[in-house]
Amino acid sequence: AAAAAAAATGEDGADGDGLDDFAENYYEFDPADGPLLASDFEDEEEGGANPLLTKEKRKRKTRREWGKIPDDKLPRVAIVGRPNVGKSALFNRLTGTKRAIVYDQPGVTRDRMYVRAFWGDTEFMMVDTGGLESLPGNPNDAPSVDTIGGVEILPGMVESQAALAVREAQALIMVTDGQQGLTTADMEIFGWIRRFHSTTPLHLAVNKCESSTKGDEQIIDFWSLGGTTPLAVSAISGTGTGELMENLVNSLPAPPPPEDDWQVDDTDGGPLKVAIIGRPNVGKSSLLNQLAGEPRTIVSDHSGTTRDTIDSDVTGPDGKRYTLIDTAGIRRRTSVKAGGDVPESLAVGRALQAMRRADIVVLVIDAKEGVAQQDFLLAERAANQEGCGLVLCVNKWDLIEKDTYTMNKYTEELRNKLRVFEWASVVYTSALTGQRILKVLEASKDASENHRKRLTTSTLNAVVQEAFLWKSPPGKGGRKGKIYYCTQASIRPPTFVFFVNEPKLFPETYRRYMERSLRENIGFPGSPVRILWRGKGASRS
Repeated sequence: AAAAAAAATGEDGADGDGLDDFAENYYEFDPADGPLLASDFEDEEEGGANPLLTKEKRKRKTRREWGKIPDDKLPRVAIVGRPNVGKSALFNRLTGTKRAIVYDQPGVTRDRMYVRAFWGDTEFMMVDTGGLESLPGNPNDAPSVDTIGGVEILPGMVESQAALAVREAQALIMVTDGQQGLTTADMEIFGWIRRFHSTTPLHLAVNKCESSTKGDEQIIDFWSLGGTTPLAVSAISGTGTGELMENLVNSLPAPPPPEDDWQVDDTDGGPLKVAIIGRPNVGKSSLLNQLAGEPRTIVSDHSGTTRDTIDSDVTGPDGKRYTLIDTAGIRRRTSVKAGGDVPESLAVGRALQAMRRADIVVLVIDAKEGVAQQDFLLAERAANQEGCGLVLCVNKWDLIEKDTYTMNKYTEELRNKLRVFEWASVVYTSALTGQRILKVLEASKDASENHRKRLTTSTLNAVVQEAFLWKSPPGKGGRKGKIYYCTQASIRPPTFVFFVNEPKLFPETYRRYMERSLRENIGFPGSPVRILWRGKGASRS
């Protein structure tokens, strides 16, 4: 359990993109060999190598081996508690990631966040939830959504998401604040869990106990709850998290037996990752809920409702698997800075990171507001900087008064404003009514196929040669540009290297002409194309 211990103590955290890292050393031990003794690790004078130290006994588990069990088959562990007790910080500590937003302010976490985690040889799904302020009276129903004047308000929806996580969990971790001590809200939450979810194993984690000497004193009041042993933990330093994880995995059900349909698709790297990006209040969360077929994220008319990046696994009608990533609305940088809302700036950072780990970006545009400058900047970042495939999703199409030519006129206007991204696919949807939402998955799949397309050198050079003969580059100083040959260097996105006599002899207009020639003759709709120009004995330019 060296890898899990490192994750719990902070020795090995997440990588720069905030992704999970399961590629750690893990050594299997066969109980039939008997207990480990000190003599087992001493070199044998006669008879060869020690059987406990052979390669067969030392097996290293890779990330792919850890991920063989499907997400829906893993036992779920929900972290619950009142607001601002450190649930998200503990979630990041136990999963070894930085996926959840952590800030010293109540109500930062709103939606349910699922991340695969492991301890020793046990793998499970950890669920982060928002703070519980009010509790449902019926264990079979989530808390009712509070309304004021017919408008839904946020606290009730946050608690509804937390109650759904509690209902589907196989184990619960209730987090409290050791510095504040036992509060009335803690007692109400504990009593509600014990009353309606008495069969679910419950672990009481008293957080913010950084001092090992004062930890025992801070948990004294929590013994009065009864029924479970309080543990002094610290999400910041990792104190006590090892014992918490040991107790947790011992209470989880045994892993399900492997089945034939449990397979990792090595050809395409697993599900297609699709990030849903856009300005605030354009319908990103509504689109995700429609595609997922359940209220996966909170939907509100108020902008800025979503903060964390929420991953949801979806299977298309053709059996294709997708991982949809809902993100927070991204305003202009000056507006975010002027607002002074630190959680919003953190949410924007998570949304930009979602582009980095996505294959395709679905840019959601409000049909009534039209294309804004911020939409162009987001498309430019997704395609040019991150190299993602791009799908333009015009949402709220049901609010537009239409005739026979409305869609064609809107598409023409959209192409004019986003002229640089005329290769992107355009889909018109209504997340409210569900109109044409499956077209988003189809367009993402087509864009992914072009995003991974690889051409033979002969085919590529035939197209380049024809384009060069049709239009040669302009001369400069008595010299003319020559293209020796072209080859494809990589995919995702397709990257082509042109070997020429001098890159400076090919102006920007001619480079765009060559890209248009590739698209007209070969395609690549929905995917950006990168072209590098290399001269004789020179580096890329």
